[in-house]
Amino acid sequence: MTNRWDCIVVGGGAAGLSAALVLGRARRRTLVVDAGKPSNAVAAGIGGLLGSNERPPADYYAAGRAEALAHPTVEIRTGEVTGAGSSTDGLVLELADGNEETTRRVLLATGMEYRTPDVPGIRERFGRSVFHCPFCHGWEVRDRSLAVLDGGPMGVERALLLRSWSDDVTLLTDGPAQLGDERARLRSAGVAVDERGVSELRGPGTDLEEVAFDDGAVRRVGGLLVPVTLHQRSTLAGQLGATEQEPGPVAADALEIDPMYHTSAPGVWAAGDVSTQMPSVAGAVAAGSTAAGMIVRDLMVEPDDTAS
Repeated sequence: MTNRWDCIVVGGGAAGLSAALVLGRARRRTLVVDAGKPSNAVAAGIGGLLGSNERPPADYYAAGRAEALAHPTVEIRTGEVTGAGSSTDGLVLELADGNEETTRRVLLATGMEYRTPDVPGIRERFGRSVFHCPFCHGWEVRDRSLAVLDGGPMGVERALLLRSWSDDVTLLTDGPAQLGDERARLRSAGVAVDERGVSELRGPGTDLEEVAFDDGAVRRVGGLLVPVTLHQRSTLAGQLGATEQEPGPVAADALEIDPMYHTSAPGVWAAGDVSTQMPSVAGAVAAGSTAAGMIVRDLMVEPDDTAS
């Protein structure tokens, strides 16, 4: 029989490392393949994570890798999984370096690609003064002049939510908006509305100082909340046979999972951003831990199962 892993975890972010830790403690032969591209790498710190609040992501992931690797059945490799198939021994994953690895179970923890509005100045400030989650970044920009760039149906809710962090909030609709009765809600909450087209963001480095409009005017803004959409980073899930959820307000193609984090594909689980509409590091840690526990339980019911 081919030498095979109990589980291959694809992705070494919060969900993947959390899962690897649980699998290692259960003495399961575990390989983590990590492309080294966590979505929050640009952030100055992780906001709202108990025990690691405001900790730099690089430090957090380094500590997580060390904890997982303290268990002799866990191996972490830098690389990417580019293909998938199956054999009589289990699932077969193809790595970018040309190697193939066989495993009894797979946990997809690949994260997602975050796509922001196409406005000059957003990308270089995203994760700092421009953000998509007020719970993650609102504290860092509290009491500044804040704005929400969102002319869609969620713009009003986002602007009202941001009032928890500042008394000075403006909804930028980037063009004429059909707000109807919502204008009264915004006015009552002290949220201003600006319907001019937005041309660019300005400020030194990752700091935001002002929003420029198509008419040449500017507005002083110290923090900007923008909508994002999350998209799969690769076709791996589809190759394994995992189906996607219906597009949601945040994730366009999150993976469908059951309450045990199992996907529609036999032997394949998913955890973290790749299978949620509410991404967060705390949620990813919890999902990875739970999914790993379910994988251990699933392995136990095989007649020939023997932990390492």
